Amino acid sequence: MALEKINPTKTPSWNKLLEHYQVMKDCRMQDFNWQDRFSRFSVQLEDCCYDYSKNIITEETMALLLEFAAEMKLEDAIAKLFSGDKINETEDRAVLHTALRMPKGTAVKLGNKNIVNDVHAVRVRMKKFSREIISGARTGFTNKPITDVVNIGIGGSDLGPKMVTDALAFYKNHLNMHYVSNIDGTYLDDFLSKLNPETTLFVVVSKTFTTDETLANATFIKNWFLKKGCILDIERHFVAVTSNDRLAVHFGIATENIFPMWDWVGGRFSLWSAVGLSIALSIGYANFEKLLEGAYETDLHFKEAPFEHNIPVIAGLLSVWYNNFFEAQTEAVISYSQYMKSFPSFLQQMIMESNGKLMDRNGEQVTYQTGNVIWGDVGANAQHAFFQLFHQGTKLIPVEFIGYIKSINDNNHFHIKLMNNFFAQIDALLFGRTKEEVARFDCKDIQKPYKYFEGNNPSSVYLFDQLNPKTIGSLIAMYEHKTFVQGVLWNIFSFDQFGVELGKELSQVYADKNSLKSLIGEENDNQTLFSYFSKKVN
Repeated sequence: MALEKINPTKTPSWNKLLEHYQVMKDCRMQDFNWQDRFSRFSVQLEDCCYDYSKNIITEETMALLLEFAAEMKLEDAIAKLFSGDKINETEDRAVLHTALRMPKGTAVKLGNKNIVNDVHAVRVRMKKFSREIISGARTGFTNKPITDVVNIGIGGSDLGPKMVTDALAFYKNHLNMHYVSNIDGTYLDDFLSKLNPETTLFVVVSKTFTTDETLANATFIKNWFLKKGCILDIERHFVAVTSNDRLAVHFGIATENIFPMWDWVGGRFSLWSAVGLSIALSIGYANFEKLLEGAYETDLHFKEAPFEHNIPVIAGLLSVWYNNFFEAQTEAVISYSQYMKSFPSFLQQMIMESNGKLMDRNGEQVTYQTGNVIWGDVGANAQHAFFQLFHQGTKLIPVEFIGYIKSINDNNHFHIKLMNNFFAQIDALLFGRTKEEVARFDCKDIQKPYKYFEGNNPSSVYLFDQLNPKTIGSLIAMYEHKTFVQGVLWNIFSFDQFGVELGKELSQVYADKNSLKSLIGEENDNQTLFSYFSKKVN
C-alpha cells in the first residue's frame, strides 16, 4: 500500500502552527523557565542522550507538532516502511534498508519470500571473504597478502562506506583503505602510482554495473592492473557488489566474487548491505555486526516508541518547524570528533537527495519549502571557521551537535578539553552575552558593540557514551529515520532521485568525442573552447 497523500498546508494543525509561530517568533530562549526543562525535552536511548531543550519550543509547540504528525498519518507511514509496502511509488519498490540489519530468525516478507534469509546468506559470504583477506589466507596473483583495498563507486556506493571507515578508523586493522569516485584521470594516475597491483584488492560497487563514473574508473584501473597481471589474475583482485551479474562477469569478475544488491534498497541507505564490504574489510566483520546492531536498536525505537519520546520523530518535526515556519534554509551538523569529518558529506546525500523535491505525492508542485541544505564540519575546526556566523550573523541556523562522553583511548586530557568546547559552544549559542555584561568589560569603547552576542540560537544535542561501531550505527539510523519523517510531513517521495538524471543526460550533449578531442589537448584559447561549449548548449 502507498503512503497517504496529504497536503500539509491543508491540515488544521498547520494553521494552528502558523498562529503559534506568531507567538514564538519573538521569544527569547533565555527567558524560558529552565527548571526541569532538560527532563521535559530530552530522550534517553541506550548509549545516547538526545537533548532538544535548547530549541525555540514550548510544551504547546511540541503538542501542535505531534498533532501535525498524527494528521499527516506518520504512524501509518512508519508501519508501511517496516512492512515492505511499496512506498517508493514512483519506482514501484519497497524501501527495506531496515531489513539489512535485522537479526537472524526475524522475518520481512516481500511477496512470499522472507528477505531476511537472503540478507543473512550474503552476510555469511561477507564474513568469510573479509576474514580470508584480513588473515592473508586469500592472496593476490603472486601469492602476496593483500595490503590495500580500493572501493570504486560513487554516491551511496562511496559516501556511506567511506564515512563509516573514517569514523571508525580507530578500530581499523592493517589494511589500507582507499576510495575512488570522481572521474579525474590526473588524480587516478597519481593515486595508482602509489599502489602495488600484486597486493591490492578492488571492490567495484554499482547496482546496475552501468554507472558511467564507476565503470570509467574501474576500466581505467583494470587496464592499469593488466600491465602487471594477466586477464586470469583479475579474479584474484577484483570483486563486485551489483545486481547485474552478467555485466560483472563480462568485466572479468568471477561469479563467486560477486555480492548482490537489491532493488528494495536505495544507494544512500545501502552501507548495511554488501555495499559495506569495504567497512567489513577495514574494521573486521565482528565490528561490522556491531554497526548493524546499533542501527537495529534504533529501528526498534523508531518503530515502537511513542512519538513524544521518539528521537527521529522529534528531530524531523523540529526540522519542519524551523524550515517551514521560521524559514531557516539550512541545518548545520557539528561532530566533536575528528574521525567524523566525512559525516556532513554523507548526510548531504542522504538528506538532500532524498528530500530535495519540487513535486508532492499527488504529482503537484509544492507551495511550501521542502528539503533544507545540510552542512557542517568537525568541532574545534568549525569554531575557528564559520561559527562566527552562528554567533553574530543575521541568519537562523539550527545546529545539531554530536559528542561523546568517553574518549576511545586513554588521552582523557585532550578529550576533556574537546568536550569543554562542545558544551561551551552550545551555551554560547543559547545565552550569548548581554550588553550589560559587555559594558563592564575593560576594553576599548569602540570594541564593546562588537562583543555583544544576541544568543537565542537553537541547537539539539546527540550525546553518546563513546564513539564505537554500535553508536555510529545508531546515529546513522537516527538520521535515516529523521529523513523519512521529513518526507512524510512534506508529502513528498523521499526514495527516488530523478534529479540526478538530467545532468547525466545533458552530459551526452558534450559526448561528440571527435569535436571535443580536437579541442582538448591542443593549444586553444579560452574563447575558442567557450564558443564550442556554448554552441553545444544552444
